Amino acid sequence: MRFVSVRELLGRRGAVWKALAAERELVVTSNGKPIAILASVSEDSFEETLRELRRARALRAVNRLQWKATAGLPYRLSPAQIREEIAAARKHRAPC
Repeated sequence: MRFVSVRELLGRRGAVWKALAAERELVVTSNGKPIAILASVSEDSFEETLRELRRARALRAVNRLQWKATAGLPYRLSPAQIREEIAAARKHRAPC
């Protein structure tokens, strides 16, 4: 994957667009750090590409939340312990 600085993006737009067509994805950097990803899309694939990008971001957010939720646990529950916890919670629930 090719990296392009903000300065290059602003100063050499034509060359950057040609590189994007060839590479299909470019990483935009500022002070050597990645700040954005440029991805080529067609008019036909725009909506699908945007949906896939949003789905990937959502999955990443869920994975991070799950990792944070389990990172601080001093132990892990066994399947039998999980079933016991569920049974105990159901005992205190009002019948439907």
